[in-house]
Amino acid sequence: MRLSYLSGKVMHILTAVVILLAFWQVLALILHTPALPPPGQSLISFFQIFRSNLLVHLEVSFYRIAVSLIIATVLGVPLGLFIGKNKKADDFLAPLIYLTYPIPKVVFLPLFLILMGIGNVSKIVLISLIVFYQIMVTTRDAARNLQREYVLSVQSLRATQLELYRHVYFPACLPAILTSLRLGLGTAMAVLFLVETYATREGIGFFIMDSWSSLAYDKMFAGIIAMGLMGFLLYLLLDVCEKILCAWVNP
Repeated sequence: MRLSYLSGKVMHILTAVVILLAFWQVLALILHTPALPPPGQSLISFFQIFRSNLLVHLEVSFYRIAVSLIIATVLGVPLGLFIGKNKKADDFLAPLIYLTYPIPKVVFLPLFLILMGIGNVSKIVLISLIVFYQIMVTTRDAARNLQREYVLSVQSLRATQLELYRHVYFPACLPAILTSLRLGLGTAMAVLFLVETYATREGIGFFIMDSWSSLAYDKMFAGIIAMGLMGFLLYLLLDVCEKILCAWVNP
């Protein structure tokens, strides 16, 4: 059963890759411009420079993304559960959330660069701040909409507040938390590319823009492929986590 599921998953991935490469090839033939090299040329460049050049930038970008997601999750999940569970806290903090959430946090990038320097800290803080809001708001809504009967049934067994969080709110909100992580990952990848184009010489975003400025379009698309693969692998990791931690959702 599990073997057939994995083989089916692999076939779906391979089919998607073939469709994507075919579309890319057709588009490259139609446009016929050096700015859009065919997939074969980009893949050859990708394998040629992966170990010598791309891998270093990928390691930096992966570190920034991974640390940012961990920080955003560690801060966003407990706060979201607390606000969703406590109506008074929700009533007090909701206006603050509504006022600050719509603000595009990327506008603070120059300020973060001034205060925290041009290293990893400013970039990680910005990405964490953006993803934190997505996780916190999604978790809060999931906790707030939790059916009251679940809570009452555990309270009748004299469960403490900590046990309510551990055995009711967190497991019930876990699918929504993982969904928010998927959404946050997409946002984090976009912000990562943006922050790596300013005041840095490391990261896959820098590599892509540096290749573009040098008119090395095959290397630019090799960087795009590398960035896409990094995001794809992180999405697969989240799928595995959901399969293990939320087995009751999709048995």
